[in-house]
Parts: sequence; C-alpha cells; structure tokens
Amino acid sequence: MPLASLALSRPCPVVDKSWTARADALDWGRIEADLDAAGNALVGPLLTADDCAALTALYPQDAPFRSRVVMARHGFGKGEYKYFAYPLPAPIAGLRGALYERLAPIANRWNDRLGVSVRYPADHAAFLNRCRAAGQTRPTPLLLKYAVGDYNCLHQDLYGETVFPLQAAILLSEPGRDFRGGDFVLTEQRPRQQSRAEVVPLRQGWAVIFAVSHRPTQGARGTLRVTHRHGVSRLLAGERFTTGIIFHDAP
Repeated sequence: MPLASLALSRPCPVVDKSWTARADALDWGRIEADLDAAGNALVGPLLTADDCAALTALYPQDAPFRSRVVMARHGFGKGEYKYFAYPLPAPIAGLRGALYERLAPIANRWNDRLGVSVRYPADHAAFLNRCRAAGQTRPTPLLLKYAVGDYNCLHQDLYGETVFPLQAAILLSEPGRDFRGGDFVLTEQRPRQQSRAEVVPLRQGWAVIFAVSHRPTQGARGTLRVTHRHGVSRLLAGERFTTGIIFHDAP
C-alpha cells in the first residue's frame, strides 16, 4: 500500500488496521525463534519504496522533529539523527503500535526467564501511559542520516528507568544503489566469553527487530543474561537513511 500522505497521529493512537495488517503478515513464529536464538530477526518488507521516500523527505524539515543530534559532538560516531516530535508520522505511529502488540508477549517471556518482575501491557498506549507516569514523555523514534565516512558506535538505546527490551530499525535507502558500506552491526556478549558480531543484510523497507540491551539464553547451568549492542559500520559511498522505532519514551 503506497503511502498517500504522512498524516500525523495522536501521541497514543489507536493502531491503524493497515499497519496492523502489515505486522500480522510477518512470520512471527520464525521471528520469535530468531530473537530467542540470536537476539535479532530480519523482517519485511514493512515499508514500500514510496513509504521510504516520503519518510526520507521529512529530514530537511523542522516541524516533524523535536531535536537534532550531531553524533561527533557526543562521541557517538559520525553522522546525525533527529528525534520525531509528537504527533508521530502515521507510518511510525502505526508500526510502533502494531509491532509492540506482537512483541509484548516475547518481552514478558524474556523477563520471566531473567527473573525480572516487570510485565508489559498488551496495548502500546497503556505502556506509554506507564512511561508518562515515570516522567518519560518525549518520543524516541528517530530518523538517521549517514554520509560518506559516517558511522554509529556500538550502543544501547536506554532512556529512563522504564524500558521496553526490544526495538526495530528500518532501512529507508537501497544498498548498492543509494550507498555502499554502512552495514547494520549487532554484537552479543555472553558471560565470561568474547563478543560475537553479526551483520544484518537489510534491504530498502526491511527491518531488523533486536534486543535493546539484554536477552535470556540457556547455558549449561541455567539461564544466562546476554548483553547486546548495535551500531552502523563506516559508509563508503552515497547517503543512507534509517528510521528507528523505540517503544519506550524518554525523560
């Protein structure tokens, strides 16, 4: 379904059925198995080429965003990104709610295995109410822009004490046509072991769902707490745009 317009939605929208349909069409059995096994799952396509172009075209504007971050100023890498303001563009709001509803049971199961008492409501609006009660009111979905030589250091997107343990990144540019290099990189570090790196082969409109910071896995003596980080390798040519969907809000 091409994106006719980037109509804006309320901060806590009712999930648009068209975006729910896109999420429901994914192979959630395979996604859950991949998340359990490796802490990430490649999914898609979630956005059409028209959707990707419409979101990318927002970047030069000021109105859709609450702030701009130049990564080199903070030691985050090179490149820049902008946090969306509320109300979010319809594709971001729609997928944020639709994906959350599918991921909340996985997040609850992970917390149960890790011995964490926090449980997540089935509805994303209810989870955002929890964020607001904790003083986390600023939206965290973002649009990232990379030029030649830019990269993103390995990091975790943790904002405040109320954190949802899964997030998504959607590539808006086409590898090989719009840019070269700039691979999405994930690392996994198990207790008393060296880190393992993985490159996710994203295409335009495809997403990777991945652990924000930790996931459970089975060890020889029970459940282990595995630490995850993510980043982007150096861009060799062209320009690369990505949107990140983080389900918790920031203080």
